[in-house]
Amino acid sequence: MRLLSFILLPLLLLTACKRTDSNTLRVGMELTYPPFETQTPSGEPDGISVKLAEALAADLKRPLKIVPMEFSGLIPALKSGSIDLVISSMTATDERRESINFSEPYAFTGLALLVGKNSDAESIHDLKAPGKRLAVKSSTTSEAWVRKNLPDAKLTAFSDDAACVLEVAQRRADAFIYDQLSILRYQRKNPDTTRALLKPFTEESWAVGISKKDPDLLQQTNAFLSRFRSEGGLEKLTDQYLKEEKAALAEQGIASPLR
Repeated sequence: MRLLSFILLPLLLLTACKRTDSNTLRVGMELTYPPFETQTPSGEPDGISVKLAEALAADLKRPLKIVPMEFSGLIPALKSGSIDLVISSMTATDERRESINFSEPYAFTGLALLVGKNSDAESIHDLKAPGKRLAVKSSTTSEAWVRKNLPDAKLTAFSDDAACVLEVAQRRADAFIYDQLSILRYQRKNPDTTRALLKPFTEESWAVGISKKDPDLLQQTNAFLSRFRSEGGLEKLTDQYLKEEKAALAEQGIASPLR
């Protein structure tokens, strides 16, 4: 009897672990996009998306696991079942909707331009001439937009958005096309070599990516977002992480992204 108990105990413990693991909410994100997805000096996940994931997991009463990975791997990981959700400043596009579901939007932004300090460009229309050199981050909506709308541009896609900024700062590219907040942040880091054209030429919305195999989680996430918004959760995250950016955008008549 003792021998049987000795054998069964590890099996019971393994079963318990599996139950705990299966209940864990695994959220994929690329931790290279402050202040939404980033890390603390000690390497812990931090940022708006992390806080949003924490609030969602608490609402669902599930333990949370942040799964860091490259942006291009997020949708494949979701489709394979390696993660349950994507919260990584991901634009909800029609193309992506073909393979995954999206929650209701929690943020709104648009594509903007980072150009050289002495560039005469004032809008996207000034970059439509053949031969213009454009930098984009690979696997993003900015890359898709340029390929579709500016076929004559000399396009270079980088896996690291900082490399795109360097292309502009060192005059190897006429513009870096990315979302407003990133463009604003990088211009502030490079004030002597770049200018930011923040008025968006196309608008986007960010949402939580969810597997098509989990409609219940989609419904739960939408219900959470509705409560979180009505209780002022998005406003609190804005005040914590985007206070200066909100003010800078407001000066140009652009609304806060979290709303």
